[in-house]
Amino acid sequence: MIDITLQNFENDLLHDSMQQPILLDIWAPWCGPCKALGPMLEKLETAYEGRFKLAKLNSDEQPEIAGQLSQAFGVRSIPFCVMFHQGQPVDGFVGAIPESEIRAFLDKHVPGADELAAGQDAEAAEALLAEGDTDSALAKLQEAVAIDPANESARFDYLRLLIETSRSNPELLAQARQAYQPVAQRVLPNARFDAIGHWLDASEKAVTARSHDELAAAIATNKRDFDARFELAQSFFAAGAFTQALDELLEILMRDKSWNGELARKVYVGILELMTKPAPKAAPEKSAADKPKLELTGHSAAVGADPVVDQYRRRLSMTVLS
Repeated sequence: MIDITLQNFENDLLHDSMQQPILLDIWAPWCGPCKALGPMLEKLETAYEGRFKLAKLNSDEQPEIAGQLSQAFGVRSIPFCVMFHQGQPVDGFVGAIPESEIRAFLDKHVPGADELAAGQDAEAAEALLAEGDTDSALAKLQEAVAIDPANESARFDYLRLLIETSRSNPELLAQARQAYQPVAQRVLPNARFDAIGHWLDASEKAVTARSHDELAAAIATNKRDFDARFELAQSFFAAGAFTQALDELLEILMRDKSWNGELARKVYVGILELMTKPAPKAAPEKSAADKPKLELTGHSAAVGADPVVDQYRRRLSMTVLS
């Protein structure tokens, strides 16, 4: 539990809620219901074992924060609790409501125990990968997916690492295919999983693909041998030579945009998706003023442009529109 003031509001509440949900309890020493609610919230913070953090704010001592939150939610009484997530207030409740209702409120906003464990495994995998321990990172990601199959971020990272590692250990491709099956027949489109599916296809086919020299000879004989050029593109794709794969796919698109059900275009778009860095999590911006300032809305974080990705996007647009 932490006490919130105007001085630590930004760092200890807004910033920290990017990592974990924080429930802010707005109270006052003279408020009877506040005295009943406070110990119940502290007990629940312990019971939820780190799935959310409890913060408290004395409305008499911090009227500016309490006033702005009350105005934002249209609330005029205390105790008033506000859930912060991803740097902004997302929901709240008023009064010393029963424990069962507080639990129901929390369960809408905090991760389940399995989800939390999976997230911790995924974070551990990232650290292990940074240390060069690929095998342990794979094991952690596999565990994260097993604990929480709906964790798309962990599944994507697991698939990506399996495919990358399969270059030196092709046996991992079967494991990747198995991990991909649950998302292979999605009802709703997902560009990242479409991309990883194309990469997995390319990696599987590269195992029995013709050599680059054989494919280059076939293309030299017939510029419209799209099967050979696509096979070459797949070989580059599987090896992680993304721009070389894109160049070969563009050659197909310039000659036949609709070849094989627009397969060349779909794989091209998938490679661009894999090359595009994910947007960083939004974080509250520092106030320009010396005095801390309450900001109730988060700030979107812009992704730095990648000149290579931008170049190939333009080339695709010019080819498709020509």
